[in-house]
Amino acid sequence: MERTLVLLKPDTLQRRLMGRIIGRFEDKGLRIVGLKMMRVTRDLAEKHYAEHREKPFFEALVQFITAAPLVAMVIEGDEAIETVRRLMGTTNPRQAAPGTIRGDYGMVVTCNLVHGSDAPASAGREIPLFFAPDEILEYTTSDAAWLGA
Repeated sequence: MERTLVLLKPDTLQRRLMGRIIGRFEDKGLRIVGLKMMRVTRDLAEKHYAEHREKPFFEALVQFITAAPLVAMVIEGDEAIETVRRLMGTTNPRQAAPGTIRGDYGMVVTCNLVHGSDAPASAGREIPLFFAPDEILEYTTSDAAWLGA
């Protein structure tokens, strides 16, 4: 069972898309094992985007993610990272396929609605930035046998 960090960025909340986007992950059969609404501090944003620190768009990333509340989730399932990334669509919403979150709701690359860890190593680094171990819950769902979870 794999876990990934998903962030519903400030534009998701500002545009009232939170429920629709969370529903897409649940509809796919993924389990949300951690969930909270929060404001990201500058310190947390800089840690989260550390790999981009020397890039010209770093400051814009930090400003955007700290501008308003977001929803942080830990999502679990078989091949959760790849599944979440396929549901999200490509980073640039104008190039994202219809039927993906970004393809259906996004327009601007800098405000692309959602973040998902891109690999097991990044999920392992990102999840503890946003969640303490006791904020991630273990449970099974009644449809687990049907979904292979």
